[in-house]
Amino acid sequence: MARHLVAASELLEDDPELAHEHALSAGRRAGRIAVVRETLAITAYATGDFALALRELRTYRRISGKNDQLPLMVDSERGVGRPDRALEVGRAVDRAELAPAVQVGLAIAMSGARLDLGQPELALAELEIPQLEPDRAFSYSPALFSAYAEVLEELGRKADAATWRARAERAEAALGGPAESEVFEIFEVELEDEDEVPTTTAPADSRDESIEADEPAEADETEAGVTDDADVSIEAEVPDDAESEAGERARPDDTVDDDGDDFDPGAVLEDDVAAVLAEGAELDAAGGADDTEGAPDGPVRNED
Repeated sequence: MARHLVAASELLEDDPELAHEHALSAGRRAGRIAVVRETLAITAYATGDFALALRELRTYRRISGKNDQLPLMVDSERGVGRPDRALEVGRAVDRAELAPAVQVGLAIAMSGARLDLGQPELALAELEIPQLEPDRAFSYSPALFSAYAEVLEELGRKADAATWRARAERAEAALGGPAESEVFEIFEVELEDEDEVPTTTAPADSRDESIEADEPAEADETEAGVTDDADVSIEAEVPDDAESEAGERARPDDTVDDDGDDFDPGAVLEDDVAAVLAEGAELDAAGGADDTEGAPDGPVRNED
């Protein structure tokens, strides 16, 4: 299972179709683990299967209790042609409880939904959040500045759009570009419980009733292979210190390291996979200690 999760994470940008195949394989082995459903959602989104992404995101949220992939859920609602519903999903959560990077990702997704509805002025307002600081560069600043420039362009404010594009470029340069990929040691986690997961994906523009009838939102999750997640005992947790770094700031003209706090579904996935692998390592270490417990310290005398 862990090998498939790591492969999915590494292949996500270069080969999303193959990454999704790995995610499906992981799901067949451990469909009740939050990071597995999260991986399925992200790879489905990357392949354009927004209907499947929505189902898996709901399952992931129910298992983990987290809203860290809320921007992806809003964008998936847009993907199935429901910008109004996307706005409802985004407004249903208290943004103050979200990490700054997730707030930025949500603002960008909400702005996109406004553009889908032909509301550029409101789209601009969605992006005017506290994180829109032109004189400071956070890891999420380039994406936010670029989105702001795009809406300004839509409004015909070309000079302002050019200014914000330049700020996005300076912010990215100050942050030193994308962080290098991490390499993880793989630990196999064998689980007896196997859940069914989708073996085929729905068309990207699916409007089936399972998406329309999502109140309660989790009612259709059994279609994705979860029969009863109330007994989930294994979940991947994102380290708390990831959010504590959100306050790190840097001037756009300074060169700083990327704090890893920008909203990127793939980056969140890598953190969750790392947590699962670390948990597997601890289990292996504990198992080794149990095997040696009670063993004789010296040579055993032959009683024959």
